[in-house]
Amino acid sequence: MLKSETSPICDVPMIHEETVNRVRAVLPDSGDFYELANLYKMFADGTRLRILWALSQEDMCVCDLAALLGASASSVSHQLKLLRLANLVKYEKLGKNVYYSLVDCHARAIFEMGFEHILE
Repeated sequence: MLKSETSPICDVPMIHEETVNRVRAVLPDSGDFYELANLYKMFADGTRLRILWALSQEDMCVCDLAALLGASASSVSHQLKLLRLANLVKYEKLGKNVYYSLVDCHARAIFEMGFEHILE
């Protein structure tokens, strides 16, 4: 929950050059922050989060995800496309079925850490 009070600030404006230089030396490129912001946008939609949670439990096809979420296969497919473009999910075609899964343990870790944070 956001508080309505303002954040405290220094009484005397002063730059601590050594601190600024140490942080500047390890500061990632601005393009990296742009990519990270785009990744986090994928977590800003409840349907996508539910899909990610389901796929963290088990690989699933579009029809199964749609049934689980009470959504249309078309809308689930659209969300899966966005998650795939963000490199969070992948798919594998087995016969006539296409199964989706999380790309790697990083996607699962991001998701799980978010839940840990909100349930704290």
